[in-house]
Amino acid sequence: RRRRVLVCGPTGTGKSVSIQDKLLNKVDRSVWMPLFLAFSARTTANQTQDIIDGKMSRRRKGVYGPPLGRRYVVFVDDLNMPAKEKYGAQPPIEILRQWMDHGGWYNRKDKEQPFMKLIDIQFVAALGPPGGGRTRITQRYVRHFNVLGFTPFAADQLQRVFNTIVAWSFNPFSTKVKGAVRDVVSATVDLYETII
Repeated sequence: RRRRVLVCGPTGTGKSVSIQDKLLNKVDRSVWMPLFLAFSARTTANQTQDIIDGKMSRRRKGVYGPPLGRRYVVFVDDLNMPAKEKYGAQPPIEILRQWMDHGGWYNRKDKEQPFMKLIDIQFVAALGPPGGGRTRITQRYVRHFNVLGFTPFAADQLQRVFNTIVAWSFNPFSTKVKGAVRDVVSATVDLYETII
């Protein structure tokens, strides 16, 4: 049985980049088809359903999925960004929870076949800690996932990563300019740690 994964961790720990790299470069693309969603405070349940429905093919009456022999991997980034409505629910999350609880959702466009069963779909999601527009999500939804935590980088790890990136970016410049890489990165990491 395939398990859903929820990746949690602070901003800047590489959650989204790691998942996108995995889905684009490290899975059998003849079987797995990535579908990327990024939630915001204004994302609605209808938008979420329409995006996923728009990618589905009809398998048989009332049953939808990716093309035969394939599987979708739906990656939802910033899962906890949608605004809560007046009763405390987050409608985009509730529509996804409906699929996980009941295997599908109601078709808003076809009254002849009201329930759409969705098959051959795998979910992966990423979220940051509550605050700054992000909210807590319901445990009724979290229970569907295996949770994977990403921890923040230590200062020496940040310096090593960004020294490599900045040094590569400074390649076209003179030796004198390239010599400033370590100082620029060190000052930036110090500023970052002071701010957080």
